[in-house]
Amino acid sequence: MAVKTLVEAIREGMRQEMENDDRVFILGEDVGAKGGVFGATEGLHAQFGDDRVMDSPLAESCIVGVCIGAALYGLRPIAEIQFQDFILPAVDQIISEAAKMRYRSNNDWGVPLVIRAPFGGGVHGALYHSQSFEAMFCSVPGLKVVVPSNPYDAKGMLISALRDPDPVLFFEHKKGYRSLKGDVPDESYTVPISTANVVQEGRDLTIFTYGIMVSQCQEVAAAVQQERSVSIEIVDLRSLRPLDRDTIVASARKTGKVLIVQEANLAVSISSEVSAIISESCFEYLDAPVKRLGGPEIPAMPFSPPLEHFYLVTPEKIRTAIEELVAY
Repeated sequence: MAVKTLVEAIREGMRQEMENDDRVFILGEDVGAKGGVFGATEGLHAQFGDDRVMDSPLAESCIVGVCIGAALYGLRPIAEIQFQDFILPAVDQIISEAAKMRYRSNNDWGVPLVIRAPFGGGVHGALYHSQSFEAMFCSVPGLKVVVPSNPYDAKGMLISALRDPDPVLFFEHKKGYRSLKGDVPDESYTVPISTANVVQEGRDLTIFTYGIMVSQCQEVAAAVQQERSVSIEIVDLRSLRPLDRDTIVASARKTGKVLIVQEANLAVSISSEVSAIISESCFEYLDAPVKRLGGPEIPAMPFSPPLEHFYLVTPEKIRTAIEELVAY
């Protein structure tokens, strides 16, 4: 057991699974000798060589398409997309091919593929290096979508994804790569990629969230609980498709008040689906309307630091939302 950052845990998960399974390889831009723009694949090229850690052209459709073919051939590819923003040229491959292969082949073929990509803002990445559109893929049957919030889950869920028989999109918040730290076992282990995690028990209010928002909500909740007589439950969704409906319903029924927090904008989003689940199954248990907090309806995150701050979900915004619900 050792304390590791999020990016170190991800790297260790890839390394151990590549050592355990010769079928696992990595394809992406600058993943080789450079080790990736965020260092996620640092040292893997030196250990496994050109045949298993391969630099690609600047062509995301090519990266994913080649990996789909390799998966059909029996390999276990990891396709690294340098930024989630750049995944759009590969959407046809992901949705039209990877997601549908098992269905269209009558269960004869699967696509055991993991697509990794950093997402999110707060790093002054501006329009094309800050987006959060994970919800786009959560609307597609045949795909699984995972967003870890801590190093322990990141390693375990990545190993689970690499052993999954179907395509998994594994999104990593770039601001959390080195700011999120925690104990990670040295040995290989798995964490299920279909369950939520109740990271903090509470009685009066539930916060549903994921990714880097989990740690932010924990910090704000701790401060609020010290100042006021309120008990806050925090549920890390972590698996965005499939959502853990049972945990969502149980927590909402338990506390009666719900806040859903995400960095992405609210329209047709993860918060929309969680809110719908709660309205369908928990209406008579609620003591207040479901409240959602997310990014504004602006096409992209600005570069200007003050405007970026305006766009982001901040601790101050989370605190205000909690206090409004508590007072309801």
